Amino acid sequence: MKIIADFHVHSKYSRATSKEMEVRTLSRYAGMKGIHLLGTGDFTHPQYFAELQGALEPLGNGLLKLKDKTSPVHFILTAETSHIFSVKGKTKRVHVILITPSFEAVAKINQQLARRGNLSSDGRPIFGMHVKDVVKLVLDIAPDSLIVPAHAWTPWFSVFGSMSGFDSIEECFEEQAKNIYAIETGLSSDPAMNWRLSKLDRLTLISNSDSHSPSRIGREANVFDCNMDYKEVLDVIRRGDPRRFLYTIEFFPEEGKYHYDGHRNCGVVFDPKTSRENEFLCPKCGKRLTIGVMYRVDELADRPEGSRPDGKIPFKNMVPLDEIIADVLEKSEKEIRTCANPRVAHGILNVREGRVKVEPGYDGVYGKISIYDSNGQASASSSQSTAKQGELF
Repeated sequence: MKIIADFHVHSKYSRATSKEMEVRTLSRYAGMKGIHLLGTGDFTHPQYFAELQGALEPLGNGLLKLKDKTSPVHFILTAETSHIFSVKGKTKRVHVILITPSFEAVAKINQQLARRGNLSSDGRPIFGMHVKDVVKLVLDIAPDSLIVPAHAWTPWFSVFGSMSGFDSIEECFEEQAKNIYAIETGLSSDPAMNWRLSKLDRLTLISNSDSHSPSRIGREANVFDCNMDYKEVLDVIRRGDPRRFLYTIEFFPEEGKYHYDGHRNCGVVFDPKTSRENEFLCPKCGKRLTIGVMYRVDELADRPEGSRPDGKIPFKNMVPLDEIIADVLEKSEKEIRTCANPRVAHGILNVREGRVKVEPGYDGVYGKISIYDSNGQASASSSQSTAKQGELF
């Protein structure tokens, strides 16, 4: 059975998140987008957890569906937690995704986490506990859970982040590293970048949307060939079996907000080589640049670009349909609704064949993608259209 899964989303109880981020709306959008399995997000938030219990029915296999049976979409219980702690006098900030099989397990996990932080403060709660301790806490309660380092390369809040991360999974999780089976590559990196690190060979690379609005779910996802069953899905991830884990769906990593180095306030963006030449300082204001994902991968890699170890799961780069339409027509949202143009079909084909031009993102600024027209020229429109995917179907 082919399953398209997106494990990392947020609810309306997380900061800077759409009020539409609740399971009924998420289920509707997932159905439109062809997503079969979706993370609930934010199960640590007391009010949202109560809403999940009221809306979702456990199926007896670790997964859930809407009680009113209005949608075929399955849900899996997930949350993201933020950990800010000190190691040898240095502040570390690491986020992880928690995936667990039952409401009963979630209730026990939340009970323990509530002793260590304020679960009501945000859908993605912040803890002062070392990130390794949440691994032990969750697995002691529910051994069938999975803990995944989130957006592993983001500068400020990730396991390998340039501003507050570590140089390896083992350094970060210490004795709990053996219980880490996968990492989330994040929007600013793709599997090919991660393949450059031999130390990651034992880990499965997963991709998720980290969506804060319904229109963005599935912008990155995972495609499995397995039964719709919690234990089987987790087994596919833990083993990284390419016979059952078919591929991941990826942003073009340059489009992510932290692909290159830069300084947003000054409009300065550098590739890793230029950053080194400028001693990591902004030439306009003299402050230190935010060092992005590409530099950090270069710094830790022990393989050249283009390396692909045997047995690695392939990936496909995609661009959301609304961005393709906005770019090839150079239209606003309102104008798009009144247009029909064969250039859209050509634009979709160009994306599938990789004929795109991307200006890398940096320091919290999304990259810009342009799609080549029939004459081989790239249009100048930004990928950050105001159109929403759901309104275009």
